[in-house]
Amino acid sequence: MRPPNVIVILADDLGYGDLGCYGSTHVRTPNLDRMAAEGARFTDFYASANVCTPSRAGLLTGRYAIRSGLAHEVIQPADTTGLPPDAWTIPKALKPDYATALIGKWHLGHVAPHWPPTVQGFDRFHGLAYSHDMRPLKLYEADEGGLTEHEGKVDFARLTQDFFEQAGAFAEANRDRPFFVLLALTAPHIPLVPNPDDPTDSPGGVYGDVVEEIDLGVGRLLARLKALGLDDDTLVVFTSDNGPWFEGSSGPFRERKGGSAWDGGFRVPFIARLPGRIPAGQVSPALASNLDILPTVLALAGRTPPADLELDGVDLSALLTTGEGDGHEEILLFDNNQVGGLRTARWKLVARSYYRRFDIPLDALPLLFDMQADPGETYSVAARHPEVLADMRDRLARARAKYEPMAGLFPSHVAPASAADHPD
Repeated sequence: MRPPNVIVILADDLGYGDLGCYGSTHVRTPNLDRMAAEGARFTDFYASANVCTPSRAGLLTGRYAIRSGLAHEVIQPADTTGLPPDAWTIPKALKPDYATALIGKWHLGHVAPHWPPTVQGFDRFHGLAYSHDMRPLKLYEADEGGLTEHEGKVDFARLTQDFFEQAGAFAEANRDRPFFVLLALTAPHIPLVPNPDDPTDSPGGVYGDVVEEIDLGVGRLLARLKALGLDDDTLVVFTSDNGPWFEGSSGPFRERKGGSAWDGGFRVPFIARLPGRIPAGQVSPALASNLDILPTVLALAGRTPPADLELDGVDLSALLTTGEGDGHEEILLFDNNQVGGLRTARWKLVARSYYRRFDIPLDALPLLFDMQADPGETYSVAARHPEVLADMRDRLARARAKYEPMAGLFPSHVAPASAADHPD
């Protein structure tokens, strides 16, 4: 059997509640809703960070970003840090059999040796070095021939359209061999500029227009795969790098992007579709993370990670294809280089929060939430469940002892003073 093609569509700052299949009442997403109905949808899926750079590092490597020195804030235009060149990434793991492309936003280092993305196993790159509200901003191309820069200003209004078209063209050009595409959109990150070629007049305003254009792009991409005869051979995944920022919905969950350990910054949509292998209509409450994309893709491709490489992600392939198996026993929620909270199937311990630029430790309160009864994290039940609190505190202490010392293994990445107000 031919290994599946893989397209991972990564939205930027899309909230859990911004899709119809996740409860949106303001934004219309019929194509993504249909994709979920034809595949699997996870209800308890977490980004590996609540801001951009560390979340993307986690997705590409299957390891928390603190292992790569990228857990602190996000990379700014003046920074020289990035994903280490020797990192083991999805495209590297799929070589040499797969053709690989990154279409869209990189934001994992724009100075050598971290740049361009072809150093991380991508055969082709078409996109931006970082977020489209940062300057200077250029559209780049990279392949085996080197890096080139497009002339003129970046056309914000047509970025989503361009990125979907480029992803479809790459699939078509490589239809006779397995391919992997990370389609890393810039939408709906600000600035929000609707595409005049795809007017939707969304009830969700301009933000809704931008999300509905993403939905149109998903529909067109799936139709193109079907026309190419690739529909049954292609795993398509849709998720977001973190929760919403100034607009958008975090659904029933507390806080938003950058909000320390609260679920609204981490809990994101996750939809996976692979006709014939992922049964239609699955809705899974398993704890899962974007860290799991790497081991899951490798398993579906018949690959295994190096024996000496410790991953933080788990293989979800059995859960996706049979509905059996488990996700994570626990999910860690990082506040920069500190473990700010911890989630198990039922319980959530929140140990850090932000308030008006203050990073506040909360260990002494304490804040223990029953996520089955109170997913909005509104009422601590620590006094009612001392044995659970003790277990969660032990888990937190073990996680801190394991991961937090890793921050000292890399050169310091210090974001500018404004980064607290501008977390990508």
